[in-house]
Amino acid sequence: MSTLQKTLIAACIAGAFVPAAHAEKYFSDSSISILYSDDYQAFGKTKTTQTFFTFENATGHDWGSTFFFVDRNQGHGKDTDTDDLYGEFAPNLSLSWLTGNKLGGDGLIKDFTLSGQYEFGGGTNVNNYMVGPGIDWNIPGFQYFGTRFYYVDNSETSDDYQTTIVWGMPMEFGKTRILFDGYIDWSTAEDDHKSDFHFNPQLKLDLGNYRGSPGVLYAGIEYSYWNNKYGLNDDVMDTESAVSALVKFHF
Repeated sequence: MSTLQKTLIAACIAGAFVPAAHAEKYFSDSSISILYSDDYQAFGKTKTTQTFFTFENATGHDWGSTFFFVDRNQGHGKDTDTDDLYGEFAPNLSLSWLTGNKLGGDGLIKDFTLSGQYEFGGGTNVNNYMVGPGIDWNIPGFQYFGTRFYYVDNSETSDDYQTTIVWGMPMEFGKTRILFDGYIDWSTAEDDHKSDFHFNPQLKLDLGNYRGSPGVLYAGIEYSYWNNKYGLNDDVMDTESAVSALVKFHF
């Protein structure tokens, strides 16, 4: 990793720990979710049944935002001593805040960002560092919509590039509240791995709204379409197409 890349990553991480006296927090949301499916794609072109327990935290500040999650994969029939914790931490620095100039606004572009991401775990020694520019968009009907363009310093494979799209779109039909959110990851191919594409949306019903507590308890489904999963071609692992049952509690 070059000195410039290390500097950019350090800037993103440092921004995530700006002292409270110098930053205004807009929101902080944490959640715990459970996902279950028997359609996850495993090595050897076979399907596997897995249960995922996930903790997530998202924050918004005047200087940008952070997103953190950690998954515990409770694979059915797996060895109990297998380490299947996987996590990501993604800070985003607002370039409007960093430069003191409003670079976006009420138009199509809300802001530009300097974004980073750290990936770790997953039953391996993965420690991937990502850095690059991003754009937060103002798109009607969406609570948020963002694009990120990363250079990825991979610990186990050759470095590559990744484009990420994230979105959240709430919908209301009378007393029924639905949230459609998720992400798309696309990474480039290199000598030792294929280009992979991961489409991972969730469609959730706000159950708490029926009891006067909107945004607290959700139930729904998650869909995972993953071509060349982990950068592996179809000779090793088929394309994943898995529907999971989902329950999510916010606090």
